[in-house]
Amino acid sequence: MNGAIARVAKCSCVLILMLSVRTPTSAEERSEAEGQKATRTYQNQLRRIENPKPLLADYPEFFEPIIEQTHFEAPAIVVDEDADLEVRAWRFSYNARGIIEMPNHLKASRTAMIMVHPWGIDDGQGWNTPEPAGVADFCTVEKNHLAARHTRTVIRPFINSLRDDVALVMYSLPGSRDPIRHKLYRSFTHQPTAEERKQGAAELQAKLAAFDYRGEPLPSQLTLSEDHPVGDYFRQFPGLDAGAKYNNDGFWSLPIPVTTDIDVHPTDVVIYDGEGYAPLREFLIEQGVRHILLTGYATDMCFCRTTAGYENLSKDFNVFLVGDASLATFPANTSPRFAVNAAISFASLNQLITQVSWVRQKAEEQ
Repeated sequence: MNGAIARVAKCSCVLILMLSVRTPTSAEERSEAEGQKATRTYQNQLRRIENPKPLLADYPEFFEPIIEQTHFEAPAIVVDEDADLEVRAWRFSYNARGIIEMPNHLKASRTAMIMVHPWGIDDGQGWNTPEPAGVADFCTVEKNHLAARHTRTVIRPFINSLRDDVALVMYSLPGSRDPIRHKLYRSFTHQPTAEERKQGAAELQAKLAAFDYRGEPLPSQLTLSEDHPVGDYFRQFPGLDAGAKYNNDGFWSLPIPVTTDIDVHPTDVVIYDGEGYAPLREFLIEQGVRHILLTGYATDMCFCRTTAGYENLSKDFNVFLVGDASLATFPANTSPRFAVNAAISFASLNQLITQVSWVRQKAEEQ
C-alpha cells in the first residue's frame, strides 16, 4: 500500500452548482446540460466564531478531537430546493488562518451514502487474517476487531438512520465482480433474487472455509552487506508485506465480503474497485445523485484513493467526509485516535468535513 498523496488546490469564491431540473439520460444530453449549468456568486464572507468547540469529539475512543484556535462561520455552499437534510461542515485554510465552518442544505433523495472498504475479515464469515505473520485490513486480528467495534458503534447506526431517505446506500470492495458476490450483492447492473442470495451465501462460506490461512513465519536469518546493511535489512524484512509469502497464495483472490457489522439490505449496492471510477460516476448520475456522504476505511489510504475514494468522487459530486465515521491505519500504536485526526486534518485542506452529529434530517430541528 502506498502512502497518502495530497493535492492542495486553489480556492475559488465562485462555486458552480448543478441546478438541472432532471437527470440527463444519455451522454449527449449530459454533455449539453453540463455546458448550461447555472451559477451563483458566492459571498465568501467569514465571521469569527467566538469560543469554538472542538470538532469530532463525540467518539474519543476512536478519534482525537480537532482543536484549532481560530474558527470562522461562512455562508452555505450547497443549497438545494426543498432541502430536507442539514449537513454542517468545515474545512481548513492556511490563507484564512483557521477553520471555516458552514451549513449546507441537501436534498436527501439526491444524496448517496458510500462506505469505503467494509471488509468482512475476522468477523465469523471465514475470511481471516493469515497466521503466523500475515496482514490484511488493519493488519492484526486485534486491530481488525477494534475497527469492527467502530463500525458497529458509529457507522452502522449512522447509515441505518438515513437509509430510508437517501437515494442509495453503497459499499466499495476490492477486486472485480465474481460469481459468488454477483449472487450476494446488488451491483450497477444486477439485483439478485432471494434464492440467488441464499446460494451465494452458501458458496461464500464454502469458498472461504476451503482456504489455508497460513503463510510462512518471519525469516530467522538475513544476509546483510558491510556497506549498506540497513537497506538490505528492510529489503528482506519490510514493514508491510501482504504478499503470498506471509498471506499464502490466493488470499487476495478470495471474494471479500461486506462485514457482518453492517446491515446490508437487498437494495444496497456494491462497488467493485476493479471496474474503475467511470461506471460508478455514470451510475450515480443516472440515479440523480449530486451529494455523497462518505464513510469507511482507511482514511489515509483506500478512503481517499480507491475507486470510491474522495479523490475521484470530488471531481463530479459534492462530497462530505464524515470524519468520525472513518479510521486511519495506525501502525506502532494501539489506538487510531491520532492517526485519523491527522488524516482528516490534512484532507480538510481540499475537502469538506462533517461528523455524524452534524448530519440531521430537517424535521429533527423543528
